[in-house]
Amino acid sequence: MPAAARPPTWRASPLVLAGGLLALAAVAGLGLASLAALLWQAPALSVGDLWREPWLAGILRFTLWQATLSTGLSVGLAIPVALALARRPRFPGRRLLLRAMELSLVIPTLIALFGLVAVHGRQGWAAPLWEWLTATRADYLYGLSGIVLAHVFYNLPLSARLMLQALETAPAAHWRLTAQLGLSRGAIWRTLEWPRLRALLPRLGALVFTLCFTSFAIVMTLGGGPRSTTLEVALYQALKFDHDLALAALLALTQLTLCLSLWLVALTRGGTPRLVPDAGSGLPGGRWWRRDALGLSRLHDALWLLGLTLLLVPPLAAVTLAGFYGLPELPGRGSLWPAALRSLAMALGAGGLSLLLALALLAGAEALRRRGSRLAALVMEGSGQLILVIPALVLGTGLFLLLRPSLGAGWHGYALVVLVNGFMALPFAMQVLRGAIPGLSAPEERLAEQFGIHGRARLRWLVWPRLRRPAALALAYAMTLSLGDFSVIALFGSPAAPTLPMLLFQQLGGYRWQGAAATALVLLLAVVLVFSLLDALSRRRPRYPFRP
Repeated sequence: MPAAARPPTWRASPLVLAGGLLALAAVAGLGLASLAALLWQAPALSVGDLWREPWLAGILRFTLWQATLSTGLSVGLAIPVALALARRPRFPGRRLLLRAMELSLVIPTLIALFGLVAVHGRQGWAAPLWEWLTATRADYLYGLSGIVLAHVFYNLPLSARLMLQALETAPAAHWRLTAQLGLSRGAIWRTLEWPRLRALLPRLGALVFTLCFTSFAIVMTLGGGPRSTTLEVALYQALKFDHDLALAALLALTQLTLCLSLWLVALTRGGTPRLVPDAGSGLPGGRWWRRDALGLSRLHDALWLLGLTLLLVPPLAAVTLAGFYGLPELPGRGSLWPAALRSLAMALGAGGLSLLLALALLAGAEALRRRGSRLAALVMEGSGQLILVIPALVLGTGLFLLLRPSLGAGWHGYALVVLVNGFMALPFAMQVLRGAIPGLSAPEERLAEQFGIHGRARLRWLVWPRLRRPAALALAYAMTLSLGDFSVIALFGSPAAPTLPMLLFQQLGGYRWQGAAATALVLLLAVVLVFSLLDALSRRRPRYPFRP
């Protein structure tokens, strides 16, 4: 069959395209409309205040400095960690360590903060060692050093995991050739490892910088005072306490301009990191394929892997142990279980919304590509990344201003939180789903046409088997990100009816450590159970498995 007569993958391509256009209108329209509503309500906007006002200039400098420092340390230290993991495909605890690294993608911020305080706080596990080594009090967790430490805790495992997946895509034939040629460690780095990492660094660096630049709960908890205020925290203060829409609009535009400029540069360079665990093809076993894994490199790699373990495991272990000590208080915590049910219900709504938007945008973009409209497809697919650079507080406040005449109290605020969280998880869901959306190959399409497989049958037997696991992982990421959200719920939530993150923050602020430990353990278990359950359901083999 000639290429011009080749049937499309989806017979309902007009409906798919209509769904993509509707999702594009919802994402771009609400995102830009929320920003426009904030600007419209601002009585005056003075851009010059950014450098004329010492307070604003100091906030901007500190935000840029902490984000740059956090990004440099997270990405820079992730390189030797990823190389060590690639050189050591088999060692005791490797699989568990990789699972802990993947958990850092979805662990709620307040849980990580609770664990970091338990380990590195003034009364933490590491305090006696620090006082013995430096003869000073262990105050390093608060201020710039604490913010950077928390950002490294989050972003170093993420960066190393994505780098490891890029390294594992190297064909086994390349490693056989390096073994036959007897290439040195430096030659392997120049010819095999660095080219794969270099293609990943621009977008990975932009992603980590954006996450650190827009960090809210970490800075708010560990900032230690006005000197450690960032744009996101100042934006929250302007909206929540000062009701200064002009200042909030100025801070939002500044943050949007800086992050968007960085992403425009990053999108023109390098490849896209994948957020699918175990995406790499894996490397063959044996010493023959890694000559640089012998000798002193064993000690070098062991030190890096030990450092990664000491960074990740103690805070997670502290949360688990403290939570077990707080378990006797659970029966007396009447607000804990309603908060857990409220959080799960909101996470399910936000995750479902994010999954539907991601599927509609990617499927619509694929339909446009099949029609020959590549630029329109790029715009539709890229609209999902716009949310990444719009602050969640700006999105929520703008939507509140737009819907204010029809908004009431109670569930209206939580519905707004679900909407904002669904939009904020959209970029991560799209990263997981992107590789599963392209249609069938030409031979598969011809065979489906010959057997008359159309409509629901094609969706059930040909599309769904390849979409099943990425869709479950995308839903898991979106739900767990919503479960741990604090920035939006802090602005629109009710202290009388808190979610788990808000309840945890209230308990930490009131120094109710045992209750906070129990809440943190419940939140951590909810995240792990949601992710594990959806992952297990997606791994169940269908009745007639798909074989490409």
